[in-house]
Amino acid sequence: MLLQQSINELGDLMENFGSWSVLTTNFLIILYLSLGGVTLSAILHLCNGKWRFEVRDIACSMAVLFPFAFILMLILLFNGDNTFHWLAAAHDGDAHLPGWHDYTFLVTRQVIGFFIIFGLYRLFIRYQKLSEVDKSYKAQRRFRNVALLIPFAYVTYGSMIAWDYEMTMLPNWHSASYAFYHFQSNFHFYLASFTILLYVLARSGRLNTPLNEPKIFNFMAQFLLGMTILYTYLYFTQYLIMWYGRLPAEIGRYNNMMLYDYAGIWWTFLVLKFVIPFCTFAITANRHNPHVIVLVACSIFVGTWIERYTWISGSLTGEYHIPMTGLFDILVTAVIAIIAILAIRWSLTRNGLLRPS
Repeated sequence: MLLQQSINELGDLMENFGSWSVLTTNFLIILYLSLGGVTLSAILHLCNGKWRFEVRDIACSMAVLFPFAFILMLILLFNGDNTFHWLAAAHDGDAHLPGWHDYTFLVTRQVIGFFIIFGLYRLFIRYQKLSEVDKSYKAQRRFRNVALLIPFAYVTYGSMIAWDYEMTMLPNWHSASYAFYHFQSNFHFYLASFTILLYVLARSGRLNTPLNEPKIFNFMAQFLLGMTILYTYLYFTQYLIMWYGRLPAEIGRYNNMMLYDYAGIWWTFLVLKFVIPFCTFAITANRHNPHVIVLVACSIFVGTWIERYTWISGSLTGEYHIPMTGLFDILVTAVIAIIAILAIRWSLTRNGLLRPS
């Protein structure tokens, strides 16, 4: 009787955590949409990419999602037992957890880290706008100095997000390259999302700024191909070390997702994020076809969502919750998507990049 009750309670926990992981996944998607535009603009500026002037304002318009990401983060932190399944064991004193799992410390670093990154990214956008009207050496130098900070901030903040919301979801599980794998995968995702946005805007007929489609989409295709190769390298490097070293504690997490309940969606996101992009963009003609490019971008977009969910929900072993099989999953994702689309459209219109419909 007690055993059956324990099994039922465990099943409820898994189901609740699996459904709640949809919200965590959507938070990460919104967060990296917010981060990606400024990061891309900073990289293009530092590399002196001439085509940055055509896309940087559109890219930075996605920073409008920062407040929305903060609200989602507060919801996740407020409902900590649902967001972090290890927290219940910590409250009951059933598990000895590392200091990194101190929940007060976790909430503090998440909130402070968010405000630091938000302030820096807003400063970049401000100086970018000023650099367009003030061509003095002082203004350009100031903008360049802030741009230099962006990649370091992205890596540092992305590492903390990777550790808190994915890697340490399974206490004492560690990978030295996980943070790099996480934030690079999400930058790969942002490039795909931005490609989709450019495609939609270019065909809407409402853009106020000229867009050299053949050149821009070719550059995005090359960028996506490079990021696909880097993503695959990071994924395989992390897995190879654990598999080749026969590390049972570490490889067990992979096996639980790759070989059992989540096997289907695990291999699906690898196909969507690696096989389809690489095989398609390896053919030169496809890198010059905007229709093909945006289809590959959609593949990467969906693949990243599945990937994020798998790492989060799959950290709890057992009968997992397959995403989008419950009403909660669908409603939450739909509402967040609608709010994000409306916010980005509002930002584009407010900044004079998009003519009102």
